[in-house]
Amino acid sequence: MKKWILLLIMIISVSMSSGHVEAQHPSDSNNMALLGHNTLQARSAYQPIIHQQGSRWIAYIGHHGGSAFNPLTNAVENNGVSIVDVTNPRNPVYLHHIPGPSGVGEAGGAQMVRVCNGTDLPGVTSQDVEGVFLLRAHGNEAHQIYDVRNPSAPVLRTTVVSGLEGTHKNWWECDTGIAYLVSGVPGWRTNRMTQVFDLSNPRSPVHIRDYGLVGQEPGSTGEIPTGLHGAISAAHRVYFGHGTSADGTVQIVDRTKLLTGPAAPTPENLTFPVIAQFDTSPLVGAHTTFPILGVRIPALGPFNVGGTRDILAIVNESTANECTGESHQMVFFADVTIESTPQVISNYHVPDPDGVFCRRGGRFGAHSSNESFTPIYYGKILFVAYFNAGVRAVDIRNPFDPKEIAYFVPATTANTDPRAGKIAIQTNNVEVDDRGLIYIVDRANTGLHILELTGSAREIANLPLQQQQVEVQSRLTTRE
Repeated sequence: MKKWILLLIMIISVSMSSGHVEAQHPSDSNNMALLGHNTLQARSAYQPIIHQQGSRWIAYIGHHGGSAFNPLTNAVENNGVSIVDVTNPRNPVYLHHIPGPSGVGEAGGAQMVRVCNGTDLPGVTSQDVEGVFLLRAHGNEAHQIYDVRNPSAPVLRTTVVSGLEGTHKNWWECDTGIAYLVSGVPGWRTNRMTQVFDLSNPRSPVHIRDYGLVGQEPGSTGEIPTGLHGAISAAHRVYFGHGTSADGTVQIVDRTKLLTGPAAPTPENLTFPVIAQFDTSPLVGAHTTFPILGVRIPALGPFNVGGTRDILAIVNESTANECTGESHQMVFFADVTIESTPQVISNYHVPDPDGVFCRRGGRFGAHSSNESFTPIYYGKILFVAYFNAGVRAVDIRNPFDPKEIAYFVPATTANTDPRAGKIAIQTNNVEVDDRGLIYIVDRANTGLHILELTGSAREIANLPLQQQQVEVQSRLTTRE
C-alpha cells in the first residue's frame, strides 16, 4: 500500500513539474511576455534573488513555511530555499532544495535570501575566495550562511545567530560584508528589529549592534512602535521600513553613525544615527523602502529648469483577502533630496473601479518592489508585485507623475492554492537581473515566472530587440 501511495505522489509531482496548466484565470498582459516557468515544487514563495555565477545565472528563492514533495530526493521536505538554473530563461532547471525548519507561515520556511561572491567580500580567507555565499533566514529561529559555489550541492558554513523570536527581510552589502538582519532578540519588545553583523568573513560573523525604534528597546515602557520589516542601504544611508499595512514608520539613518556610534540600546543611542524619521498614515505601512537616487527630472516637470532629486519608493503590503478590513495598499514616492524633511510627492496603484480584482480572491494590492540597482532599470522603471494583479511596471523617470507601462498576471494552475475557496494568483515578490529579465514568484504555490518587457516599455529601458525580432530580422537579411 505504501508503495502505491509513494507512486501516486511521484506521478503528481511529475505532472506539476511538467508545467501542465489548468487555468481558472488565464494570463493577462500588456507590454510584458512570459519566457519560462518553474513550479518550484508547488511551494509558497517569498523572495527571489538572481545571481550570476560564472557563465550561469542562478535563482535562489526563499519560501514560506509548509512542506512539499521533492522528486530530486524522493521525500517530503519542509519548505526552505529553491535553487533554479535560469541561464536559459525559456527552460529553467530546478537544481536543489535546501529544507527549512518545520512550521507554517513565518514559523517555518526560509523566506529571506541574499547572495554574495567570495571575491566581493573583503574578509574571506583564501579557501573561500571562490565561494558563493547564501544568507538565509531559518524560520523565525536563526540566520544561516551556506556556500553555494556548487548550487546543486550547498554546504552549511555557519549559523550567524540563533535563539531568535522572529526574522524577516535582510539586507547584505557584498562590498563591505555588513548585514542588516531582521531579528526578534529576546528581551526586546518587538519580534522584528535590526541586528547589524559584519559578515565579510562568512565563517566568522561579528556582531556589531542591535538597533530599533525608541520604545522597542529592553526596559522601555509605554506604547511599542510597529516592528521592522526590512532595510536597504545605499550611498552611506540605510533606509528602514517599519510596518506593512498599517502604522508605517520610515527611517533614514546615517550608516557610519549606525556602525560606529555607541551600541548600548538606550533612547539616546538609538536616536543618534537618525537623519529623518516619519510616520505614514495609520492606514498604510512601509513594507519596502527602496532608494532611487539621482533622478533627473524632465525640464517640463515640477522644476522648470529640470533638477536632480533623490526619491524613496515606499511600498505598502496588502494583507487582507478580497479588499476587506484594510485600505488599498499602494506605492508612495517621497522626495528625500533634503533628507531631514522628506515629502511624499506622488503615488501609484492599480485601479479597480468595477471590483474585478477585489472579487477574484486572495489579496489585491501592493506588496514589494524589485530591489536590484541594475542600471538597465534603475531610475527608469520600477516593478511592483501586486498579488492577484500580478506584476506591474511603472515608469518613474518623472517620479512626480509615475505611469504604468506594462503588466503581467500569470495564469492559475492546478497547483494554485485557494484563498477562502477562490483560486487566484498571488504574485508575492519581484526581482530583475542584469540581463533585463523580470522574475516573479507566487505565494499561492504557482511557482516562478520569468518575463521580459515588450513594445514601448522595452524602449524605455533601451533594451535590445527581443529574440523573436532578431530572428525575424535575420531571416529578412538572409532572404535579401
